[in-house]
Amino acid sequence: MSAYWIAHVNIEDAQQYQNYIELAPLAFKKYQAKFIARGENATSLEGDEFKKHVIIEFPDYQTALDCYHSDEYQLAKKQRENVATAMITIVDGLA
Repeated sequence: MSAYWIAHVNIEDAQQYQNYIELAPLAFKKYQAKFIARGENATSLEGDEFKKHVIIEFPDYQTALDCYHSDEYQLAKKQRENVATAMITIVDGLA
């Protein structure tokens, strides 16, 4: 069963965030990620407001977790730690 990363991001330094953008695809490719939605054209109806929203599909829940905890993604994550705020949730898809 597919699983998804649902990510909400506020970028404070777009130039430095490019370092994350250059590294993160290495993990996504390795773990067979498929981008379902990505953009800033969104309406937040409840909760904290974020500017960028991303939904990424993975083959299954374990693969989604493995991608997040991979050396490749952790290296990318370090590049965004001081230049963006993110909320990432992993959730199972429907059977």
